[in-house]
Amino acid sequence: MRWRVLGGTGAAVVATAVVGAAAVEADGSWFRGLRKPRWQPPPAVFGPVWTALYADIAVASAAALSRVPRGSRYVPALAANLVLNAGWTWVFWGARRPWSAAAEAGALTASSVDLLARTARVDSRAGAALAPYVAWCAFATALSAEIARRNP
Repeated sequence: MRWRVLGGTGAAVVATAVVGAAAVEADGSWFRGLRKPRWQPPPAVFGPVWTALYADIAVASAAALSRVPRGSRYVPALAANLVLNAGWTWVFWGARRPWSAAAEAGALTASSVDLLARTARVDSRAGAALAPYVAWCAFATALSAEIARRNP
């Protein structure tokens, strides 16, 4: 893996995290007033989980980017995934649109599956490393949909 590439993917995921976190109001009255399923993790879980997943995305993507041929569609796929990732918080928290956020989370999950497949084609271990990200995005889709269902 090239260190410069890791620096770029690291900067991209940090930017994604910062942009996404800017919309979150976990202690706000709107979120506190939503009916949520019992299986929603406690708020304290989300920070550590996302920190680990963002580090995973940065490292796995850097490993793949160090091996993909020039002109590959990997960078646009990664960029689209990160835009969808940060966008979910703005749709859910910023716009307060749970159904739209559920759809956004579904698109993020599909994009994450695609990113895993693209990564695995050039580095099977890096691709496998993205499996927890895909699983978490799928979980987030189910959670978003359930919150939307409970709060028409």
